[in-house]
Amino acid sequence: MHQLILLRHAKAVPEGKGSDHDRVLTDAGRAAATAIGLAMRKAGLAPEVVLLSTSARTQGTLAQLEAANVWEEWPNIDAMPALYMASAGQIRDILRELPETVRSAMVIGHNPGLHECALSLAGPLPGKRDRKRLEEGFPTAAVAEFLVTTPWRKLGPGGCSLQRYVVPKDLI
Repeated sequence: MHQLILLRHAKAVPEGKGSDHDRVLTDAGRAAATAIGLAMRKAGLAPEVVLLSTSARTQGTLAQLEAANVWEEWPNIDAMPALYMASAGQIRDILRELPETVRSAMVIGHNPGLHECALSLAGPLPGKRDRKRLEEGFPTAAVAEFLVTTPWRKLGPGGCSLQRYVVPKDLI
């Protein structure tokens, strides 16, 4: 079995004069990322591998997690251009390439792909509180933890069990 953690980047400055890729975190985004990081540490969410988009806001989110000392042991970190605005299918394809020796992986990415990926992996679980909340949206700095019962290479829709779903407003 494997653990998969999906984390949406924290709140970034609005689109403006610069490129979408270069948007940095707001003060509220940095605070939310720190709060989520501390909640992850308390829950023992310590991935071996972190895959993230190359955007400034995903890099900033990771920096806030690092500053909050989320992990006792540093994970292997891989910034991947392919994760910038990736679709749910593209995210699953990237995860399918993970070696079976990786027990726990985290993706820091963007909506709508991250939200759609989380919904598809969770499968239809009517009545579960966290599933209902997940259906309502995947706000900035939200984190979803899944238990993956298949090999990474077979990861697909409905192939996981949603273990927890936490949004910053639960913590701040």
